[in-house]
Amino acid sequence: MSTQRPDGPRARPTIATVAEAAGVSIATVSRVMSGSSKVKQELADRVHEAAEQLAYRPSGAARGLAIGSLRNIGVILPDLRNAYFFDVVNEMHRGAAENGYRMLVADSEGDPDEELNTALDLLGQVDGLVLLSSRIPTAGLKQLARRQAPAVLVNRIELGVDLPMVAADNFTPMMQLCSHLAQLGHTRAVYLGGSEFAWQNRERWRAVQSSSAFGLQVTHVSADGTVEGAHAAVPEALEHEPTALICFNDLSAIGAISALRDAGLSVPEDISVTGFDDIVLARHIAPRLTTVTSPKVALGKRAWELMHVMLGSEERPESPEPLSAEVVLRDSTGPAR
Repeated sequence: MSTQRPDGPRARPTIATVAEAAGVSIATVSRVMSGSSKVKQELADRVHEAAEQLAYRPSGAARGLAIGSLRNIGVILPDLRNAYFFDVVNEMHRGAAENGYRMLVADSEGDPDEELNTALDLLGQVDGLVLLSSRIPTAGLKQLARRQAPAVLVNRIELGVDLPMVAADNFTPMMQLCSHLAQLGHTRAVYLGGSEFAWQNRERWRAVQSSSAFGLQVTHVSADGTVEGAHAAVPEALEHEPTALICFNDLSAIGAISALRDAGLSVPEDISVTGFDDIVLARHIAPRLTTVTSPKVALGKRAWELMHVMLGSEERPESPEPLSAEVVLRDSTGPAR
């Protein structure tokens, strides 16, 4: 068996190169590389020896086609810049790696149409799809549920959609935040909202609306869940003369605090601010942020557990109960002025 190559620039070895060097067919090399036990040991040894000497590495896609699995999992999220998603994705990645899968991460920029198109494009390249904080309309989710590749919804619960879902309770802790503000004497607040397409935003606003039971009257001001979006929305919020800003997430709260400082206002002396998610920055800005600690690691772990079950079975697993999230009281809230 010869594995000599001509002098000059070395082209990347191919399956045909290995087959020629080992003196076997391309089909035999493919079967050996896919782990088939139907190849004689003597031929398999020749293929492995040739592949090692040529430094040949089989194409992941080609090997996937041969064994019926690409070993890839697609993850689509609305904003790679949002630190919240890191812990969720990192935990999914940990589980995927332990089970021999890679993760392909795509950013939909919060656009429902872009997210659906990306999902449909990825389906041919992955064994499963995780939709993280999905903005896709329910009709699109039902379309994905009919596809052969399994899909899991994270941070969203939609009745009538045949997909396994894992999410944290957004309603209860937001109500608790509002109760905390009411106990501090606040009666007028503004909710700086997130994306209108986000399930979490709908749940949090639903809770805020219910806070009228505590004597807290809240006005909705649209933002987009980003630092800059919230910063730009603060002047409109201040027109309502609130004593507190209830922000969709921590990024919004950080942007709001910056804008309040620009306006010459102090937090919490002049106005209180709350966030949601408890990203790392929430504990390190001044003042430290009163927020809700979302179970990010647990979400990622359960999301991968659901996906792993679906990869090994055609049956859809039961969706777990929503995970608990806890209010964390820090320095950004104080008595109403």
